[in-house]
Amino acid sequence: MEQPTDQQPLPLPLDGITVVAVEQAVSAPFATRQLADLGARVIKVERVDGGDFARGYDTAARGLASHFVWCNRGKESLALDLKDPRGLEAVRRLIADADVFVQNLAHGAAARLGLDAATLCAAHPRLIAVDISGYGSSGPYADKRAYDMLVQCEAGLVSVTGTPEQPVKAGVPAADIAAAMYAFSGVLAALVRRGTTGRGGPVEVSMLEALAEWLGHPLHHAMHGGEPPARTGLAHAVIAPYDAYATADGGRVLLSVQNDREWRRLAEQVIGRPELGMDPAYATNASRVANREKTDELVARALGVLDADEAMARLEKAGIACARLRDLHELAGHPQLAARERWREVGSPVGPLKALLPPITLPGGDEARMGDVPALGQHTEALLRAVGMTDDEIAAMRRDGVAA
Repeated sequence: MEQPTDQQPLPLPLDGITVVAVEQAVSAPFATRQLADLGARVIKVERVDGGDFARGYDTAARGLASHFVWCNRGKESLALDLKDPRGLEAVRRLIADADVFVQNLAHGAAARLGLDAATLCAAHPRLIAVDISGYGSSGPYADKRAYDMLVQCEAGLVSVTGTPEQPVKAGVPAADIAAAMYAFSGVLAALVRRGTTGRGGPVEVSMLEALAEWLGHPLHHAMHGGEPPARTGLAHAVIAPYDAYATADGGRVLLSVQNDREWRRLAEQVIGRPELGMDPAYATNASRVANREKTDELVARALGVLDADEAMARLEKAGIACARLRDLHELAGHPQLAARERWREVGSPVGPLKALLPPITLPGGDEARMGDVPALGQHTEALLRAVGMTDDEIAAMRRDGVAA
């Protein structure tokens, strides 16, 4: 049966969902930003004395912190002192009407406030309550402080990243992002379950366990093969050629030969020596890995006389997987992102800022809701009124430093 051509776009999938988050830094804020982009109302509870400490990381985004701009668009900011009973009561009232609660406070802090998942879900059976921690709620590391770099080290990511001489951490907060995305998907799964059972329930995510999952390939390689993969910089431990090679104009082009057929094409169409395709020293991946230095020299010599555009064109014509080694300014101007119209502007206290559309695209539906980056306490008064507090009570809370 033909579909009508005048159908209205589907609404965003989380329209009507309310999220309350007592959050800071990256892991919880990045998770709840995904929910906000998909239509949820996200109420961000911040400290009165400076708010989420990520607000102070830097001033790179026209005076705002780049981490905060990245992780907090589309949220309402409520600045409260949760150690004061009035501030805590306001949050509890918000949670009573919410669908989801997310927190990533230090271990034990949420429980002391009665905001841990077990306590909240017992009081509100339909609530989905997410606890994000560094190492989980039990075990010998439960009380250990957990920052992204520390968890990258504990999870072994640093051991497989870098050069043979120097291990390095990832250039993005990989442990935070991993935990955020599992928290995000955990909320979506719990919402589906609530739709069939009527019950929410706790969701627990730890940064260590999330990042350990991402270490799956080198972890299984080490556990079952006996040897961890070597650190190889931009090269690959078990594939050759697979690296970045300099071009005549100062650029760098990365290529990856995945099988021996591709090697034969590379030898003939790029290196210009078709006999290398059948040479026992290079004909198989195992032989090329064993002769990695000579293999890389052959590729480097061929690409080193071409500029980056010529090298890319020749590799593409030969059907060899390749990429430019771009910096972040080049990523911001990437032709693929421009062609797919992935850039938007979001409001902020300092004016419009460029931001990428989230990678989840839902064709036939409304575009992601990329709301403004909030100022600290921008929505405090409206939210306190919404939970039944009078003007006099709000004024007293402001006077006493309980609200900002």
